[in-house]
Amino acid sequence: MSVTTTPEGAQTPEGAHGAHVLAAPNTAYIITIAVIATLGGFLFGFDSGVINGTVDGLQTAFGSTTVGTGWSVSSMLLGSAAGALAAGRLADAFGRRAMLMVAAVCFIISAWGSGIATGVTEFVIYRIIGGLAVGAASVMSPAYISEIAPARHRGALGTAQQIAIVTGLFIAFLSNFLLARSAGGSTAEFALGYETWRWMFWVELLPAFIFLGALFAIPESPRFLVAKGKADSAKGVLAKLFGGGADAKVAEIERTLARDHKPRFSDLTNGGKIRPIVWVGIGLAVFQQLVGINVIFYYGAVLWQSAGFSEDSALLQNVLSGGISILAVVVCLAMIDRVGRKPFLFWGSIGMVVTLGIMCFAFSTGSLGDDGNLQLSGSMGTVALVAGLAYVFAFNLSWGPVMWVLLGEMFPNQFRGSALAVAGLSQWLANFLVTWSFPIFLAGIGLAGAYGIYAFFALVSVFFVAKMVRETKGMELEDMVG
Repeated sequence: MSVTTTPEGAQTPEGAHGAHVLAAPNTAYIITIAVIATLGGFLFGFDSGVINGTVDGLQTAFGSTTVGTGWSVSSMLLGSAAGALAAGRLADAFGRRAMLMVAAVCFIISAWGSGIATGVTEFVIYRIIGGLAVGAASVMSPAYISEIAPARHRGALGTAQQIAIVTGLFIAFLSNFLLARSAGGSTAEFALGYETWRWMFWVELLPAFIFLGALFAIPESPRFLVAKGKADSAKGVLAKLFGGGADAKVAEIERTLARDHKPRFSDLTNGGKIRPIVWVGIGLAVFQQLVGINVIFYYGAVLWQSAGFSEDSALLQNVLSGGISILAVVVCLAMIDRVGRKPFLFWGSIGMVVTLGIMCFAFSTGSLGDDGNLQLSGSMGTVALVAGLAYVFAFNLSWGPVMWVLLGEMFPNQFRGSALAVAGLSQWLANFLVTWSFPIFLAGIGLAGAYGIYAFFALVSVFFVAKMVRETKGMELEDMVG
């Protein structure tokens, strides 16, 4: 799939600068289609966040060790890496909408199977299937939106994907909290003889079935249809989207496709060495994970219980972090084209150094209780909580959305697709490493040690941004150099 990216971070077919040939867009119809497509992002966020409240249940049901728990939680991310890497090529062969349908089916299978699983191996298989869906949705939902949206609305509709992701996280945290409170805990029986943690996964079935059903009501991407020689079908879709000008637009897409070439991984090297700009992209992707944000998203309940909070309070704090995430992303998206990308990353890194450092200090003052968990004084517990919420805000105001915007803009047209694939793979693998290692850190060096490591990488990221990252605000994609 050959795409370029607008300065607002929305993907658009390469060479598609002739949108003026189309009539006024059918805005309500296009927004409806975009909302349906962003359900993939919502499920991406929900599936990533739901594991947060189920860790105690998994340990109780499967009797897993810290290593086993880390593997159960992080296994989804290996599927995500594979799904993201394969989705583009499969979408070029079978269609954007078709791949979203496959992702929806995988979400359904994963949600049901994760809740019904009776052992670690079975659970991991279902989570990897869910990971394939998450990886595919992370690529295909914004790609599909970009190919049906008019140019002047593409930025807003494309960035809705990020809001959908953090909303999915928030709803997962909220449903986990409400279910656990209703049943009296995540390991207590909720209904029909099944424990609450299993129902936490099954909640996802409702939006997943809605997503699958709604996909039948939206059209295939007109660009894909033209690429497959189905010009008449493409004209029909464009007529619904824009009313007039379909013939001219199809002719323009055909000319663009004639100029396109498939991404070549060999373009990432120059003189036998990987290009510096590719290393910067990998660095951005990896640092986004090494600051430890997904420990909050995946292990939030475990984190706060380990700091002495009750399960009910820990799950409520997850809800607060989800709400703060939504607020921070909205603020970032409203300001990024005025402020720029690099300032958000730089000051976001500084904010994370400060807040992670405070969390590390607060955790270092605690002592182990009779149950082996960390016990903080009332004041230090409050300090850790406030610092944790401030950390979530700093991340989602900066590295959360801005990294993806930069990755979409910073590479030259020649190898943008290949570089994005490598950076995306690096991001998911770093995510896996951090997620898998946290239970091991918790049992070994404790919360203070773990958060000291994340604070160190946040500090390194300050210098990385200052030295290596170039501002891309207002630059034409054709001006990007490698």
